[in-house]
Order: sequence, then structure tokens, then C-alpha cells
Amino acid sequence: MLNTAISQSVLQMHRRSDTLLYCNSWRLSVETNNGGYWETIPSQCYNFAEKYMTGEHYLSDSQVSASDSLAFAHSVNFTGHEKDVWVFDIDETLLSSIPLYQARGFGSEPLEALALEVSTDIDLFDLPALSASLEFYNELLEMNFTIVLLTGRTEDLRNGTDENLLKVGYTNWERLILRNSTDEVKTAIEYKSEKRQELVDEGYIIHGSSGDQWSDLLGYAVAKRSFKLPNPMYYIA
Repeated sequence: MLNTAISQSVLQMHRRSDTLLYCNSWRLSVETNNGGYWETIPSQCYNFAEKYMTGEHYLSDSQVSASDSLAFAHSVNFTGHEKDVWVFDIDETLLSSIPLYQARGFGSEPLEALALEVSTDIDLFDLPALSASLEFYNELLEMNFTIVLLTGRTEDLRNGTDENLLKVGYTNWERLILRNSTDEVKTAIEYKSEKRQELVDEGYIIHGSSGDQWSDLLGYAVAKRSFKLPNPMYYIA
């Protein structure tokens, strides 16, 4: 009986090890966009996702992304005409939706594109800042970058979004761009590319861009360097 119990214990350990290995590989696949479109986290990875998002790994990945971004920012040659721009997404880039994930089972339910606005159980305008992003954001202000916030949130969320950002320490952005009624049918890549092009047409130089989705960063009128923040929780095309 003892040998049987030990064998079962060893088997369970192997299974846990295999699951952890698979979930780490799955996360690499979606972060690098190899996985393409996906709706939910694999069922065996729910616990993995929760531990990743609430533990030190997510914080470390975010800090490394911010560090790489800052290193590039220090290499920028400024025009000197307040046209040197860094573009930020908001959700999972400046603000964290971990409270929403906790309410939605950390990936066990589909998270639609910006499901934030349809949630009734979470205060959408009381989300915490991502600490690494806030520090990087303030470093950019000290370096005299012009900050533009470009989000998939809709125009009716402007006041609450503005107040939330200010409350957690984000200040002095040049522009907060949200989707209006004519943008509703556009994909994220289409919408964000158009808005970046408008900035370029106004004479702004987009040196850097930060976002948690590839659709924040790809398309046209892209930044000279784009930086992907970690987010294995959902995918926006």
C-alpha cells in the first residue's frame, strides 16, 4: 500500500510538472502572437494564470519591459518642439484589471475586447496602477516626452477613466484618445493605426509605444520602437 501511495504521489508530481511546463509554453506562444486569436485560457492553466498574474513573475516581466523601454527612451534624439511622443494603451498597460480577472475566474470565462465596460461587479474606475508602468511613465515626463494615451475604451468612459488615472498617479498627458461612435466597427489595429496617423499628420514623432496587445502596436504609423507588456489573459485583434 505504501509503495502504491508513493507511486501515485510521484505520478501527480509529474503531472503537475507537465502542466506547469505546458502552461509556460502556452504563455510564450500567446505573448509572441504565435497562437493567433484565442478566447479562453486552457482549462489546465487556470491556476497557473492566477499565480502568474498575482505573483512576482508578472511584476518581474512588467519591470523588464519597462526597463527595456526606458533604455530606448534614453537613446532618443529630441526635436525640441514638444512633438516627441510616447503612446500608451491603458488597460493592462497603465492600469491593472486583476480585480476583474478575480471575478471572472482568471480566464475560465471569455474576456471580450474591453469587457470592462460591461462588468457590473467591479468598480471600473478604481483600478490600480501597474507599478512598473507608472514609474516608467513618470521617467518619460522628466525627460520631456509628450504622452498620448490611446485606448480602446469608448468615449462615454472618458470622465471615469480620467479620474482613475489621476487618482493612481498618472498626470500631464497631452491627449486621451477614446473610441467614438464612428470607431465602433473598426478592429483595434485599424482604429489605433488611424489615430496614430492623425498624430503623425499633426507633426508628432512617435518614438515609442507601449501596449499589452499586438493590436496596440502593429498596423501603420507605428512607433520607431514598440514594447509589448505581458498579458496572457485575453486577446484583442
